Amino acid sequence: MSSGAEEIAKYVNHHNHVTLDMGQVIFTNTTTMTADGPFQYGLYQLSGNKWVNHDVETETSGGIVPFTYRRKSAVNATQWSIGLELALLIKNPWKIYLTTDHPNGGPFTSYPTIITWLMSQAARKKTINKIHKRARRNSLLTSIEREFSFYEIAIVTRAGQAKTLGLTQKGQLGVGADADVAIYNVNHKLVDPSKKYKKVRRAFKKAAYTIKGGEVVVKDGEIVKTVSGKTFWVDVKTSLPLEVNDDLKRKFREYWTVEYENYPLRKGFLHNPAPISIKAEV
Repeated sequence: MSSGAEEIAKYVNHHNHVTLDMGQVIFTNTTTMTADGPFQYGLYQLSGNKWVNHDVETETSGGIVPFTYRRKSAVNATQWSIGLELALLIKNPWKIYLTTDHPNGGPFTSYPTIITWLMSQAARKKTINKIHKRARRNSLLTSIEREFSFYEIAIVTRAGQAKTLGLTQKGQLGVGADADVAIYNVNHKLVDPSKKYKKVRRAFKKAAYTIKGGEVVVKDGEIVKTVSGKTFWVDVKTSLPLEVNDDLKRKFREYWTVEYENYPLRKGFLHNPAPISIKAEV
């Protein structure tokens, strides 16, 4: 078990056609969830935890297995190291995005902790000193001095994703942007996240204000109002003839256990649909 982060980061740094998410592992209780039934069975045998697998209009069924990532496990500790190595070795923050692959790698509520690891070498060192010795010895983190700025955190948590998905109204505060804003009680001019990482973590754990569509929905970490958000979906315009549907239906009948009609979602199911038009030349 070893990390390939250095090789992957080198490729990403020299090519513009690829972006990545961290998939950061957190040392905590998680819930692995996937449509890969056989893999979940293997994880069930490995962990000894309970396993639930259920077929709901999928070919391999959806499985859930509780899992705990442990600092003292060489494999788990290496997995933890890989995500941070990728983020810190990829030079352009617009190419790497902060995620935990929720809930598989860890809950998204752990983002503040990940942010402190990215912004503070001291915070990383504190955790590194607690992990399995072999994983610590093989980790690249002990030699990486880079620390993210508040600006880079804004990119890897918001602006980068919006740019990659082509959501021009998201991830920025300019004219025409959706009024979706998170305000945190921390002054980036006065607080050094490298040293005051605990203060930064506390600030990101509890937003002073969360604004959705121009309305305050959270104040000082407490929900004050609920609003209905949008459901984005891709409306693809293609040059393919309409007969392609008939061909697809035939293949579904021949090779699939689920009918073609099970897949389309009628517009009536979406409370507040927001289509994104894309032209696909074939």
